[in-house]
Order: sequence, then structure tokens, then C-alpha cells
Amino acid sequence: MRTFGQDGDFLCMQGETMARVVILGSYAESLVQFRGHFIRRLLREGHQVVAAAPGPCEAVASTLSGWGARFVEVPMDRQGMHPTRDLKTLKALHDLFRDESPEVFVGYTIKPVVYGLLAAWLADVPSRYALITGLGSAFSGGADGTRQALLQTLASLLYGISLRTSQRVIFQNTDDAYLFCARRLVGGPEDVAIVNGSGVDLQHYRPVPLPRQTTFLLIGRLLRDKGIREYVQAARRIKANHPEVVFRLAGWVDPESPAAIDIDEVERWHDEGTIEFLGRLEDVRQALGKASVFVLPSYREGTPRTVLEAMAMGRPVVTSDAPGCRHTVENGRNGFLVPVGDVEALVRALTHFVDARSLIRDMGSASRELVADRFDVRDVNENLLDILDLRTRPVPPPVPREARKRSG
Repeated sequence: MRTFGQDGDFLCMQGETMARVVILGSYAESLVQFRGHFIRRLLREGHQVVAAAPGPCEAVASTLSGWGARFVEVPMDRQGMHPTRDLKTLKALHDLFRDESPEVFVGYTIKPVVYGLLAAWLADVPSRYALITGLGSAFSGGADGTRQALLQTLASLLYGISLRTSQRVIFQNTDDAYLFCARRLVGGPEDVAIVNGSGVDLQHYRPVPLPRQTTFLLIGRLLRDKGIREYVQAARRIKANHPEVVFRLAGWVDPESPAAIDIDEVERWHDEGTIEFLGRLEDVRQALGKASVFVLPSYREGTPRTVLEAMAMGRPVVTSDAPGCRHTVENGRNGFLVPVGDVEALVRALTHFVDARSLIRDMGSASRELVADRFDVRDVNENLLDILDLRTRPVPPPVPREARKRSG
């Protein structure tokens, strides 16, 4: 039986009503990698979950099916604005909502948020939520000049229209929330919620011994706005005086992004000996275990998952004093913050670890403590359940934080 409030919105009352939930992402693998823990948490509450994204992806469909959820392929271009194809996406999503009759919709990343919310509203889905996991190149400076201004204007217009149809807009950092409120893309502070990123599994990512050789690592998509070129420039500067220091880069080309770095350029960096290019990794733990320090000089993030994974494995972090990034590091405690695009500051921060290796051990321990305090995936998911009004069972007693820090 469904329960409705005075405004007609579906209410999932604790201990009474189960819901059918549709979760929409922009690529299938993210449903497992970034939303997997939350999907399983919903299933444990007794809810039915339909997870949708562009496909096909048999591995994702099989994994979701094994959990008890269902994967649905939808047509969607991840990047760019193509009116004819985007209208096709909107219609396909409307048909999906009509067929599934969900009580709750959650979309994350720009197109699932924009077109998912509009389609859900048109299909009379009672409760609709947007999860803003990052603002992309339109807001970070990853695109150039006129193109960036046009992208930002168009993205703001689409957000402004679609977000007005949501019950709540959920952000992964306060900077993005303030920006959207200041630009009046959301109704007001009462329509906003904050969660600490996607969280990290502290049992899966455990501290491991540090390598003997000072080794830096960056993991991410090969985009300009990840600060990859600044990382390579810093590597050249440091290796000129410390050739024994290792710089590694792991990632993959995203040909649909306007900020993409050509793979030929990356391979030239590898061939000249500036960095070791590891390519795309299915499991980052081995690379993190062989690293001394994790580096992400990104221009802007939601909350960078790779940084949280590195922290959980006991690694210090050097990242940008930028939205999303700055929330993961207490400057001088578990790493260093550097200004966006400042290669000189990046060199100074990294050189601290070359000159004083004891910092790596001490700051790495602080990283593990900080991530256990703020970014445990279990805490993030409990917060999401409350925000979405999807809790159907009593809240289990919390695990003491000190016990979490000691685990691993």
C-alpha cells in the first residue's frame, strides 16, 4: 500500500512501506563502482531497485541481478548536446517510468539528472531526487574560452529547469551547494542536502606497508581538468634533482569529453621516462599499495573517490584547494592543498615527502583516521536513506569510530 502526504508525494514510512526505486547513471559501470553499496543497502531494506544507464553491459547486468536488482539499458549520449538524440533519451526515460511505475527516482551526473528528472516529472513519479556528484568541465575550466562559457550557460539553464521538479538536490560538497544556491538553480537551502561523497569501503581498502622507494601516483580519467599536465610538469622538475623518485599515472581516455588528453601525449610522457603509465586499472588497490603518496591536482570534483580509497589505504594526499578536493585533506595533517594550476606549489608539496619520508608514515596514518571519521560508506548510505525517506527498518547500533580506525 502506498502512503501519500498532503502535497501528493509518496512517503515511505519507517517499518511499513517498501518502494520501487529507479537509479539512473550516465554509464553502466558506475552503477556498480559508485552506487553498488547503496543499491545493496536499498535491497536489504526490502526495496525493489531498477538501475538504468546506457549500455549494453552484460557484466553489470549480471552483477546487479546477482544482488537482486535489475538493469535496464537506456539510450543516452554522455557528453554534448544533440537535440534529436536527447529527445529520444527523454522519451525512453518517460516510457521506462511509465512501465516501472516507481515511487522514487534518483539520477546522478548531468544528463541523468536533467532528463531523468524531467521524464520522471512528466510520468508523475511521486518522489524525484538529484545527486550532484560533480559539475564537469563546464564549471571546472576543462573546456576552453567561448566553448566553456556556452557549456556553462546551457548547463545552468538545464539544471535550473530540471532541479525545480525535484524534492531534494543532494550535493557531495558544500561548495557546489553554495554555487547552485547563489545562481538560483535550486529553490533554496531547504531543498538541499549534503552527503560525504559516495563513501569508501574501509574493509575493502585497508592500510598496507609503504614502499621503500618514494613513489607518487595519480589515478583518473585522462582529462586536462584533472591536473594531469601539472602533475607531469612537477614530475619533470623533481626528477631533474631526484631521478630515483617514481611518478605513476593510471587512467583512461574519455573521447566524449571536451577536456580529453590524447593518448599519444600520455605515451610520450611514458617513453621519455617522466611518468610510468599504467593504463586503466580494474582494481586500484595494487597500484595504491605500491604508492607512497596519492596526487590529484584537479580543478574541481564532487568528492574524489580515488582520494578516499588512497586515504583508506593509509596514504597521504596532495590535492587542489578546490571544491570537492579540499574537503578530503586537512592541510598539514594528512597531506597538502595546493592552488589550482600552480605547478610551483605542487613541486614544493611533493618535495616535502622526498626530503622527509617520515611525513609519509605520519600523514598516511592521519588519512586513515580522517576517512574513517567522515567518509565511511556505511555512514554515507545511512544518511542517503534518511534524505530519501527510504528507511523501513530500525537503525542498527553504530559501530564505534575507534573500532573502525583500528580495522585493517
